[in-house]
Amino acid sequence: MLPPRRLIVCTDAKNEADDQFAVVHALLTETLDVRGIVPSHFGRPGSMAASRAEVRLLLELLHRDVVVADGAPHALPDISTPAPSPGSRLIVAEARADLGRLYIAVLGPLTDVASALLEEPSLRERDVVVVWVGGPPYEGVAAYAPEFNLSNDVAAANVVLQSGLEVWQIPMPVYTMVGVGHAELEARLRGTGPVGDYLVDQLVAFNATVEYGPMDFRSLGDSPAIGAVMNPAGGRWTDRPAPTFTAEGTLAPGARGRTVRVCEAFDTRWLIEDMFAKVRSAGRHHAG
Repeated sequence: MLPPRRLIVCTDAKNEADDQFAVVHALLTETLDVRGIVPSHFGRPGSMAASRAEVRLLLELLHRDVVVADGAPHALPDISTPAPSPGSRLIVAEARADLGRLYIAVLGPLTDVASALLEEPSLRERDVVVVWVGGPPYEGVAAYAPEFNLSNDVAAANVVLQSGLEVWQIPMPVYTMVGVGHAELEARLRGTGPVGDYLVDQLVAFNATVEYGPMDFRSLGDSPAIGAVMNPAGGRWTDRPAPTFTAEGTLAPGARGRTVRVCEAFDTRWLIEDMFAKVRSAGRHHAG
């Protein structure tokens, strides 16, 4: 039997309401060995600290003890200057450990992975796969730029995609297709336990704050990153030349020979059903 896949999760957990589902799914999956969680900024002062508080709340609800290593509180100043943090140091340490492949699921900006690469360039030679939720479509870009996760650190995205590390990208057209509605959440997760109730409550509460509502649905857009580590065959992938991104978040040619593995579609039925089943099971275990 193969060992669990080593995983670090970088998450801007308090940005919206979908990171929480992805983090919980990872922690409830026995085939994943979550070596640490790196709270990320999301472009505003104090945002990394808010993400840290949300991660710790989720761990408390799940009764889990996992390393939480703060990420950088802001974006990289440029493509040559790192933003060192406990999170980037954790990435370096785990990547250098002789324990097999390391997956890094990035649910927000690529700041902490990029900083780790700038601090320790030899990481390019390690067996690391970065699974990033972010970036605009590869066609029809202008109408969708800037994509949010990219816009919070364009320099970091350019560092990582041009680094030579193996990158699996889940861009906007895919991550927006993991939709769930309030009615489904109420029917499937409400009353299953503290974790299920919190996931529902915080999503409904967040939707009540959006300026483009009213709305009773949300895309759990960060979850495909966890699903891709669990089940790479659940996605349809295309190798593309790795782009660079302009300051405006549009695509530009990258270095010749660099590629990125781009997700074109993902098995959302399996992904959501597996997540719901594990949350419900955790609720039964808590009740018992």
